[in-house]
Amino acid sequence: MLQDLKQIQNPIARSATAGITVSSFILIAGVLGLGFFKLKETHKIAVLGAAAGGGVGAIAGAVVAPTKTKSKTSRPQPNVAEDGWKDWRPFVVRRKVKESEEITSFYLEPQDGGPLPGFKPGQFLTIQLDIPRQPRPVIRTYSLSDYAQTPKYYRLSIKREPAPKDLDVPPGLASNFMHDQVHEGTVLPAKPPNGKFFLDLNKNAPAVLISNGVGITPMISMAKACKLQGGDRPVWFLHGARNGQFHALREEVNNIGVNVHYRYSRPRPEDEGQYQSTGYIDADLIKTEVSPALQNASLATAEYFLCGSPPFMDGIRAGLRDLGVPDENVYFESFSKPKAKVETSEEPEGAVATAEVVFATSGKTLTWKPSDGTLLEFAEANNIDPPYSCRAGICLTCMCSIQEGEVAYDEEPTGTPDEGSVLICISKPGTERVVLDL
Repeated sequence: MLQDLKQIQNPIARSATAGITVSSFILIAGVLGLGFFKLKETHKIAVLGAAAGGGVGAIAGAVVAPTKTKSKTSRPQPNVAEDGWKDWRPFVVRRKVKESEEITSFYLEPQDGGPLPGFKPGQFLTIQLDIPRQPRPVIRTYSLSDYAQTPKYYRLSIKREPAPKDLDVPPGLASNFMHDQVHEGTVLPAKPPNGKFFLDLNKNAPAVLISNGVGITPMISMAKACKLQGGDRPVWFLHGARNGQFHALREEVNNIGVNVHYRYSRPRPEDEGQYQSTGYIDADLIKTEVSPALQNASLATAEYFLCGSPPFMDGIRAGLRDLGVPDENVYFESFSKPKAKVETSEEPEGAVATAEVVFATSGKTLTWKPSDGTLLEFAEANNIDPPYSCRAGICLTCMCSIQEGEVAYDEEPTGTPDEGSVLICISKPGTERVVLDL
């Protein structure tokens, strides 16, 4: 009984319950056990005993400390909203599958067992890695390579990158760690799916998905989304690879049911029958494959989604312009490497000679000068650690709200920040006072 009372958290309810229980017990015992007294005396003794017992029980119930309910886990739980979550949420790697010579897929499920929000086909997931000998957690973004309207997991298909030289932030650091040190059962914090490179499922324009190498990952998501949606939207999937050894997820794409063309630059004899042409994806292939199927419509009526190496995409974009495709119909995602830091005395147009920079959340007000570099570098030099990934204005990981002032970009960002926000990885103060939500 004492253990039962401890489960009652409300002290009034606990006291009343104890009093009633003890009173009832004594009353029943008195009626049954005092039969050797006269009936009237029995009644008096039982009632008096019940009253006294009830009082004692009430006092005991009041002083018994309730048992604190133990949480099933000591981990802090994420703030999971109806359509997703905020900040970092722990995910467990449930499966790890090698897809090609360079690419491995990781299937992530939420550790808390809660629901997963859907995402737009083409978006990426931001993950955090605790890599030994790194001064802080490494944050990276990877495209989601699968699609479901109500996902049970998120899949990342990651290419192992060789360690680059002469770069401030080696992009191969995270990919090699994922391949070598992350296994089934590993827990990885992740933020909600994000990104502005996605296929709009509300449109019905023909979609031409063009990729090479690991650029295939967001294209799979887009192709699957189109087929799941139904309808008669024409979809082409044009992909370039070295050969079958380096072609990830080929059979999965073949089973989606879209128009497919694979072009291998160095095919092997055993690849015979698995690809359609030899060489590299270019505008001529697009014209040959897509234009006849559009019949009376021009290539300019379609939407084009590009993902791959920068030289590959630059060539495709130039070729599409020559074919009369307007730039607004071409969407692209780049897995480019961060540029090496180059010392230069030239400042971006609109930059100021000096500025007062207020990091509002950190409570620091500092004076910036051109030699301090970008606002991200300036923050890091002053022991403020904003999130970042690409350091090239692509992934939006470093995006933060600007409360006052303006910034000047070293170069036009590839990613488009939200209204009232800036990308600090490639920007410097554009006014003499800048207030950032950092």
